Amino acid sequence: MIDLARFFGVELDGGHRAAPHAEATAQLVLQFASDLPNRLDNLHDGIAIAIRANREHEGDPAGLLQAARRQARVSKSLFNIVHKKTVRELVLSEGIRMDGRGLDEIRPISVEVGLLPRAHGSGLFQRGETQALSIATLGPSSDVQRIDTISAETEKRYLHHYNMPPYSTGENKPMRGPGRREIGHGNLAERALIPVLPPADEFPYVIRVVSECVTSNGSTSMASTCGSTLALMDAGVPIKGPVAGAAMGLVSGEDGKFAVLTDILGKEDAFGDMDFKVTGTRDGITALQMDIKIQGINEAIIREGLRKAYAARLFILDKMIEVLPTARTEMSEFAPRIITIKINPDKIREIIGKGGSMIRKIQEETGTQINVEDDGSVEIAAVSGENSRKAITWIESLTRDVEIGSLYLGKVTRIMGFGAFVEILPGKEGLVRIGELADYHVPSVEDVVSVGDEVMVVVTEIDRQGRINLSRKAAMQRHLAKEPV
Repeated sequence: MIDLARFFGVELDGGHRAAPHAEATAQLVLQFASDLPNRLDNLHDGIAIAIRANREHEGDPAGLLQAARRQARVSKSLFNIVHKKTVRELVLSEGIRMDGRGLDEIRPISVEVGLLPRAHGSGLFQRGETQALSIATLGPSSDVQRIDTISAETEKRYLHHYNMPPYSTGENKPMRGPGRREIGHGNLAERALIPVLPPADEFPYVIRVVSECVTSNGSTSMASTCGSTLALMDAGVPIKGPVAGAAMGLVSGEDGKFAVLTDILGKEDAFGDMDFKVTGTRDGITALQMDIKIQGINEAIIREGLRKAYAARLFILDKMIEVLPTARTEMSEFAPRIITIKINPDKIREIIGKGGSMIRKIQEETGTQINVEDDGSVEIAAVSGENSRKAITWIESLTRDVEIGSLYLGKVTRIMGFGAFVEILPGKEGLVRIGELADYHVPSVEDVVSVGDEVMVVVTEIDRQGRINLSRKAAMQRHLAKEPV
């Protein structure tokens, strides 16, 4: 009974505890009946005055709310009940929202891109007090996420991670692992952007976007969707079109009257009957999510929600396009450049080498990342274009077929009494017999070449066993005749 009195803000006299139970209850009921209705009416009027002051941009709305609660002498819980009821009544009767906006009005929007120069792409999207910073990172196909479940293994080349740290809502608590909000909002933003991403054969990158909610007052998932679009465009990802989103709210009355709110606040989400998130481009919707707190909604509410969401989406897209009309044509200097070449699948083993020794050597010496597919596609990723060219030259030399009559610059690897072995391509060597070392008599192989010497040779024969015969004499004669190489 004492807790109930505190809830309603009623002060009991000192003898209440000593009074019989029935007498105490009767005394409390009389105090409720005599005083509470007037206080609640005054509280309702005070809240309405504060909300109207918000609309007119006059006075101190927050201060007026606190003053109304003090004058009514009610607990915080009872104040919230009256506050919710008053907010809903004003929305339905006067079309006034708790922050003074009209039903279709969107909070002020701020858009920035390229805030983080070291990142591959970044975008900051702010709508009212809700602010999301999104960072895009590009990587080679080896960075793909493999999903191993009871069903068939799948891969994701676009990853969207959403974080909402406690400080974004003014809370001071430990940061834990991803919760329901982080997983759900991240999935929504990810699905909103997947339809506009370029296919892998046009843009062979794995893309990761991380959205950090810096401050929050409603619709953080929609802010992260808008911020992620900006980050992707800033990173040079050729998306099919920018994506924006807004959250629609609902206030419904017992008489069937309803109002759909555009771009709801956190309190409007709590006080309302629906949270309807819609994302898309100018041409259509890419993702939907709806949470409702009532038994159901009718077709009229759905149509009104989609109509207002479309208008809000176009308004937000215009704000974003003012800052960055299209995706950048040049990627960040810190982003990897990916080049894909095709080789004969039978030559894959030449690139991999024994136990992966060759591909590791190429990557270490050229500073690249190399991925080889079964169909012969070779993906080379490197920040430096020069490093990519070195890797390509190396791979082409490994997979190049030796042609009879072609001229090669080779290195002497071994010397025997009957001739010298020369490596003309990586892993491919042939024999220059002593009689083919020069166009004159050679008494000893060491008189002409030594191990490590580079010599020009011509391929004269490839026998049935794949052994290569070379001639330095033919190369010398070709040079003297000034034949084109």
